[in-house]
Amino acid sequence: MQTSKPRMIIVLAVPGVQLLDVSGPLDVFAEANRAAGKHVYEMRVAALEPGPIRSSSGIRLMPDLIADGSDQSQIDTLLVAGSPHAPGLKLPERAIAWLEEKASQSKRYGSVCSGAFFLAAAGLLKGRTVTTHWAVAQELASRFPDVRVEGDAIHIKDGPVRTSAGVTAGLDLALSLVEEDLGPEVARDVASQLVMFFKRPGGQMQFSRKAEAAPTGRAALQELQRWVASNPELDHTVRSMAERLGLSPRHFARMFRKEVGTTPATWVEDARVSAARRYLENGEMAPKKVAALCGFGDVDTFRRAFVRTVGVTPADYRRRFAGLAN
Repeated sequence: MQTSKPRMIIVLAVPGVQLLDVSGPLDVFAEANRAAGKHVYEMRVAALEPGPIRSSSGIRLMPDLIADGSDQSQIDTLLVAGSPHAPGLKLPERAIAWLEEKASQSKRYGSVCSGAFFLAAAGLLKGRTVTTHWAVAQELASRFPDVRVEGDAIHIKDGPVRTSAGVTAGLDLALSLVEEDLGPEVARDVASQLVMFFKRPGGQMQFSRKAEAAPTGRAALQELQRWVASNPELDHTVRSMAERLGLSPRHFARMFRKEVGTTPATWVEDARVSAARRYLENGEMAPKKVAALCGFGDVDTFRRAFVRTVGVTPADYRRRFAGLAN
C-alpha cells in the first residue's frame, strides 16, 4: 500500500508547443507508474492562458492549470516544453515570475528541446551547463552568454537543472529522471515497454545536418568551398587551396579563418565527413571504400574524424541511417 504522496510533475506548454515534447515525457512517467506498481508520479500540464493549447501540429491540448501563481501544488519536477518558434517567443512577465517561483520550490527543473530558451530568459540557467536542439544550440549560447551550451548532448544534469536535446530526447530525459527516482531496473522496464534505448548511443550530432551549411565568406572563398565539397577525394592542403586562389598560404589561411570562422583543415575535414555521411546513408559501400572516396588516408583516420564530428562510428551510422538518401 502506497503511503507517500505522488511526485508532482508539471510541464509548461506554450502556444505552438511541439506535442511530443509534452506527451513523450509524460508517457515515460505514466509507464513508470505501471512498472513500479504504484502511483509514483502525478502529471499535470500548465498553460499561459485558460483554454486549450494549440500545438505546432494543430492538435489541441487541454491544460490542468494556468501559470499565474494560483496553483499551490508542491512540485517535484518542473519541465518546460519546446516549440519550433521558441527562440522568437517572449513569455509574459507573470509567466516568468511563475517559473522563478516554481523552480525555486521544486526538487529539480529543466526543459525539453527549445524550452531552454524560456528558462534562460527567466535567468534560471545562469552559470549552468545545458543542452537543447542542435539547430538552435548556437543561438542559445549567443543570446545567453552566461549559459554553457553543449550542442551534442542528448540530456544534461547540472545541479537541480535537467535539459534535453530535441523532441524525442525528452523521453531520454524523463527516463533518466525515473532512473534517479526508482533505480535502473524500473527504468529498464520502462524503456523496454516503450521500445526505446535505455541509454541512447552517441550524441545528437549524428542527426544534425549543420555541417552541410551554405558556403560563407567572399565569392572566391565560397567557390573554393563548393569545389572542395564536390571533390572531397583530392588532396586539399592549405598550399593547394591557396594556389587555386592565387594567394600565399599564410594570407589564405588568415583570410579563411576570419571569413569562414574555422581553419581550412577543420573545414575540409567537416566537408569530407559530410560527403561520407551521404555515402553511408546510401548503404551500398563499406566504410573502407567511403574513406577512400572522401579523401581520408586510411580507414582509421576516417573513423577518428567521423567519431569526432558525428559522435558515432561510420559503421554504426550506416546501420542506423542507411536508406535516408534514397
